[in-house]
Amino acid sequence: MARRLELDLRELLSFTPEGGRIHFAGQRALLMDAVALGLLRKELIETVGMTAARGILTRMGYAHGWRVAEGLKTAIPWEDESQWRRAGGRLHTLQGQVVMELVEREPGEEPAPFAEALWHDSYEAEQHLLHLGKAEEPVCWTLTGFASGYMSYSRGRPVYCLETRCVGRGDAVCQILGKPEEEWSLECREALRFYETQCMEGALAQVTEALKQAERKLRARRQTLARVAGVQEDPAGMVARTEAMQQVLNLARRAAKVDSTVLITGESGAGKERIARLIHEESSRAPKAFVAINCAAMTESLLESELFGHAKGAFTGATSDRPGLFEAAHGGTLFLDEVGEVPASMQARLLRALQEKEVRRVGENINRKVDVRVVAATNRQLAAEVTTGRFRQDLYYRLRVIELRVPPLRERRDDILPLARLLLAEATERLGRRVTGLSPEAADQLLRYGWPGNVRELANALERAVALCEGTRVEREDLPEEVRMAPPSLMPTDASHTLEEMERAYILAVLERNGGNRARTAEQLQIGIATLYRKLKQYGQAPS
Repeated sequence: MARRLELDLRELLSFTPEGGRIHFAGQRALLMDAVALGLLRKELIETVGMTAARGILTRMGYAHGWRVAEGLKTAIPWEDESQWRRAGGRLHTLQGQVVMELVEREPGEEPAPFAEALWHDSYEAEQHLLHLGKAEEPVCWTLTGFASGYMSYSRGRPVYCLETRCVGRGDAVCQILGKPEEEWSLECREALRFYETQCMEGALAQVTEALKQAERKLRARRQTLARVAGVQEDPAGMVARTEAMQQVLNLARRAAKVDSTVLITGESGAGKERIARLIHEESSRAPKAFVAINCAAMTESLLESELFGHAKGAFTGATSDRPGLFEAAHGGTLFLDEVGEVPASMQARLLRALQEKEVRRVGENINRKVDVRVVAATNRQLAAEVTTGRFRQDLYYRLRVIELRVPPLRERRDDILPLARLLLAEATERLGRRVTGLSPEAADQLLRYGWPGNVRELANALERAVALCEGTRVEREDLPEEVRMAPPSLMPTDASHTLEEMERAYILAVLERNGGNRARTAEQLQIGIATLYRKLKQYGQAPS
């Protein structure tokens, strides 16, 4: 006898009384609280956004429907295969997800579509309303995905379902239409993209735009803080009092007007990425994405996949096609930080991508055109790396069409205090402290220190000082120890001083900074304690 559509839950559900494993239609199933699924939906939306969350849940439902159709085909000895094909709606009801009602059409009405149904008591609409409130679009994403997956497997061709009405957006009932892929109109193709991984690209575009807006707000806020701190900063949000830094910004703006590749050199923490962003923001590519990657932070295989993308099955874990960062930055700028760390075997692929303006995903044999402006940065001496054979000469010259050298902070002495005041204002607001400025002693000590970590180290030092200071201004004692103990500069302020006078002033300054501790002073000066005593006696400073 052929099985009817009135499937019996008792025939499909099996379990042992002591628990552990539950099977539905021959496949292992789980009992999951609906509210927990609702909270998961809320977390997904708040974390990755509505577009990406809808794509994830739609494809999860699709996989569920496909698996159920696959399992049910062999779990029950169907005599009429058409009944198996139409059983998906009933299974939805038996699983407790929704109550399905077929749409009855009167004679003379339009022909019935491939599939059509009304849904009552949708758990998904219920949970969306509970956790997120009324939506502007239909919200039964896993349910439509399930129906699509079931019908696609049972029909042997892609069939997609979309909601035309949904309780989650305020309609009285949920209603779905299902059609083969080719029968959907072009107007509906935008909704069908949620069944594909490419819908994530739309979400990334939204994230990119949101980040740009956040950057604009941060830039405006930074300029406001600069005014509060009494700092005149560049329109791009950078402090540049020294002539060397002003020249760098001038060259960066001129480079932004053309599409040539730029190589930015300088020590770590000097602000190379800020210069790269300035080039992007003042170029014709500013409306598109600025994509950054630290080449030193990845293994060779991971770097290749990140830059060029990969095809499904290209390696273990490659479960779907994935575009690389060259494709993600199409029309915009790709920033390759620490490009000097790119392995030799990868340098040839990078050179080809720059020359041919095309990439090939890992595991594919087709090339994809990309329109990307590359800005690279390194703290290495690439010319020396070329000489030793560690870096390709042709790649070096391809990257170094325009070269910008960002001077270290120790060569930008006039920028230290303006930068410090700006960073102090930012840290004060971020930490919620009422710190109004620097004491003269603290400011003097900032100027004495060499700042090997450059602007990044200065920012960290000011944040520490703001967090620890007890008054309304940063004192010398609030600074990190290495900054507090920095000796005075050896550069004379008055050219009339003799070498002997400079030596005397320097030794006495170090002694003062060490609180009169002669042993520590001798150690820092790298002289013997007896030598120090002899010199102090000459200066009239020997102990009585």
